[in-house]
Amino acid sequence: MPVVVKIGGARAVDPKGALADVADLVADGNEVVLTHGGSTAVDETLEELGEEPTYVETPGGVVGRFTDERTMDVFKMVMPGKLNTDLVESLQNEGVDAVGLSGIDGKLLAGKRKSAVRIKEDGKKKIKRGDHSGTIESVNADLLETLLAGGYTPVVSVPVLGKEKSGGYTAVNSDADRAAAAVAGALEADLVLLTDVSGIYEDPDDESTRIESASTPEEFSAVKTAAEGFMSKKVMAAEEALEGGASSVVVATANADTPVSGALAGEGTTIEPGVLADPEVTEQ
Repeated sequence: MPVVVKIGGARAVDPKGALADVADLVADGNEVVLTHGGSTAVDETLEELGEEPTYVETPGGVVGRFTDERTMDVFKMVMPGKLNTDLVESLQNEGVDAVGLSGIDGKLLAGKRKSAVRIKEDGKKKIKRGDHSGTIESVNADLLETLLAGGYTPVVSVPVLGKEKSGGYTAVNSDADRAAAAVAGALEADLVLLTDVSGIYEDPDDESTRIESASTPEEFSAVKTAAEGFMSKKVMAAEEALEGGASSVVVATANADTPVSGALAGEGTTIEPGVLADPEVTEQ
């Protein structure tokens, strides 16, 4: 069974252990697809260019990036450029025959461009236009499976291929956790979301309150309640991955000697497909 690993892009995430662990997994005959974030690097690059990143809040209270045309240019430079290339280079040095891909390549990740978003600003609901974002609707699993069968390890990043209303295509931004979820669902893989904390905590400030697992709708409800801030997006991605066909999802720390193997062994918060079952059906 393939494993999809997503390395977070936060400044506090050190990918070194994960890359060595991926190399060991591949050497043992496992098929691995690596995906990655990079919001911090994008923000830093924008600031170096004298520009401010723009974040907006949806009417539902979710905070996300507004990707205008200039930000999209920086995304294309940083994500499939420097970050993806650095990871491929590191894996090659670990003995892994890695191949870097963006969602644009081979229509790997595709959906529709969302050029306008609903936001909440100063307590009022507004429409903000000029966005370059989209939700992934299809994954070219054949491309990934062909590479895996050939002994290659794909390293995948956004942007994704967004279809315009005119019928043409353009590069658009999409959440990296949800991109990893789409890949894991398409490959029916285990998904490991590596971040800078060891899992999802009942008390966000107390690591000892980590939720070990969720395998029922009731337990997943508790996970959703506990997730705050950036973690809520990971829980959303976990649900989408399982709905798409993923075998399991683990949220765990990247900052360990063997973070991927550890996560698959239960060192993190494991979310299983049973969380999607209808509670009423389960009780009958």
